[in-house]
Amino acid sequence: MRELLVTTFLSLDGVMQAPGGPDEDEEGGFAHGGWSVHSWDDTMGQIMGDAMSAPFDLLLGRRTYDIFAAYWPTAPDESGGKPLNDATKYVVSRGRPTLDWGPAVLVGGDAGEAIAELKRGDGPELQVHGSGNLIQTLLRHGLVDRFRLWTFPVVIGSGKRLFADGTIPAGLRLVDSTVSTTGVVIGTYEPAGELVTGSF
Repeated sequence: MRELLVTTFLSLDGVMQAPGGPDEDEEGGFAHGGWSVHSWDDTMGQIMGDAMSAPFDLLLGRRTYDIFAAYWPTAPDESGGKPLNDATKYVVSRGRPTLDWGPAVLVGGDAGEAIAELKRGDGPELQVHGSGNLIQTLLRHGLVDRFRLWTFPVVIGSGKRLFADGTIPAGLRLVDSTVSTTGVVIGTYEPAGELVTGSF
């Protein structure tokens, strides 16, 4: 059984759209691309390096695959490109895209069923980066084993959110946390069953 880890950069108000650059994702007129860049420090680099030091495969939505494919094949090994370039990329798409950045496998049809089957097989951890639409599918089907949420000390106000309207209520358990020198809170969470309510 393969574990599925979702890694996402978030603003304090839950926006995950275009953290890496102005042209990354302008859908909906989003004008704040690149909001995570100035918060990067050595602690964050170390955590990201550790996450990519063990074997993994990528599970990506089509848009994120295209963004990664435009950069990482030409990135030098010392920038962290080698693990991403070597990983098998499972790309979820309703279309028939040309997947030139390989090794790559198209995941078509019913995405929930296909990913559940992929998890039942043998292989390394499946890492999801970005891929907001895909994450909504994973949440609906209960396919996420861990979340690594990087929460940045910024408020954006509008944009695509990780836990958007329609997210199924659920509990999470914090299993690890680190705070960068720039105030980014990196928390690792596991599903903890149904949302439990009460009264004071």
